[in-house]
Amino acid sequence: MYESGNWNVDERMPNNVLNSLVEYTTLHVDPNERVVALSDQAMLESPFCYLAGHKLVQFSDAEAANFKRYVENGGFVFVDDCNHDIDALFAVSFERQMEALFGRDCLPKLPDDHPLYTSFFEFDEPPTTSFELNGWGDDLVHDYLRGLEIDGRLAVLYSNKDYGCEWDYDYRNKRWLAVDNTRFAVNIVMYALNY
Repeated sequence: MYESGNWNVDERMPNNVLNSLVEYTTLHVDPNERVVALSDQAMLESPFCYLAGHKLVQFSDAEAANFKRYVENGGFVFVDDCNHDIDALFAVSFERQMEALFGRDCLPKLPDDHPLYTSFFEFDEPPTTSFELNGWGDDLVHDYLRGLEIDGRLAVLYSNKDYGCEWDYDYRNKRWLAVDNTRFAVNIVMYALNY
C-alpha cells in the first residue's frame, strides 16, 4: 500500500494467486492476504511484495527509503502496471521513482532465457494478457518484462502487461480456462523465494 495513486486495484488477484500456490506447490502458504504500507518496517520481513496501480506513483520519503532498503537487502517486488499505456501515468511515474532511487536505465528488459521463465512452469517468453488485446488504449503487446538486478539477483520485476487484471477473478472460475493463466504468478513467487 502506498499513499499516492490507487494501490488496491485487482482486489481478487491475491486470493487467486494464493490458491494457485496451494494448488501447484508444496509451499506452506498463509491463506490470508497481508496489506502492508510501503513505509511500514513490517514490509522488510516479507520475502515477496506486490505493488500495482494505474494512477500516479509518488513515493513519500519514508516509502522511498523503505522500498530501497527492502530490495537492497534481499526483498523481491513484483510491480504491475494496470494502466496498460492508456495515458502511461503509472508507468511514467513509477519509472521516475525507480530512476531517482537506482539511477537511469535501472530497469532493462529481461532476456527470454531468464530463470524466471522456468522457475516452476516452463515459459518461452512472458505470457500475453487479454488486457493487451482488448481494443482500447494502444493495443500494444509488450513482448518483454523488465527488472532491477542487485548483485546478480532480480529484485524488482516490472510488468506493463497488466497481469493483475488478468488474474483478478474468483479462483473457483479457473476451471473454465483451457490453461490456468495464474501459472506464471506461481513462477514469479517461486523465483522470488528461491533465487
